[in-house]
Amino acid sequence: MTDYKARRPESAEGDFDAASARMRPASDPAAAELGESAAAAEKMQALTAEVAELKDRHLRTLAEMENLRRRTEREVAETRAYGISGFARDMLGVADNLRRALEAIGSEDRESLPPVMAAFIEGVELTERELLKVFEKHGVKRFSPLGQKFDPNVHQAMFEVPDPTSPAGTVVQVMQAGFMIGDRVLRPAMVGVAKGGPKQARPGTATANDNSAEEEPQGTI
Repeated sequence: MTDYKARRPESAEGDFDAASARMRPASDPAAAELGESAAAAEKMQALTAEVAELKDRHLRTLAEMENLRRRTEREVAETRAYGISGFARDMLGVADNLRRALEAIGSEDRESLPPVMAAFIEGVELTERELLKVFEKHGVKRFSPLGQKFDPNVHQAMFEVPDPTSPAGTVVQVMQAGFMIGDRVLRPAMVGVAKGGPKQARPGTATANDNSAEEEPQGTI
């Protein structure tokens, strides 16, 4: 029996596809190379930006670590120097009581004391010296500003003393000695300040008496 099914003819479409495939122009080598160069340049730019960012982060980290190191060293130094401030401030009362005990007995009275009492006073003096030596070992020093110019940063004025022989603002009496720890005031000195005396002349300036002597007319009697 003869097969009358329609046979697909060898159409020109298939031939056209093959021909069109053969007719497609090849890619331009210059265009491809240009595209690759642009992609490489873009990638290089991105890598350069990333390197710059990482370098900036690295420098910032180094700066932060250096600041942390310096701050830690400063805090350690301050702790060593001022860590005993509270304890030292509490011990100042002991030093004050020892000083008051010694000041209560004058040098003349000691000569008339029995040997036992004289030895006791010497023991108190030795205790005070040892206490002050321990203070200085830990950076605590006692100061007495007698005869110095009043400084509100380290002195506490308790009263004024009319004294025409001392320049105004001079410490003429110390009620209680002050203490320093390092370069800080642990306790200001309680002082009495002169009032009514001549003003302290600044270096390089003439005093009022010198000016009056220069301005005094030289007349005849």
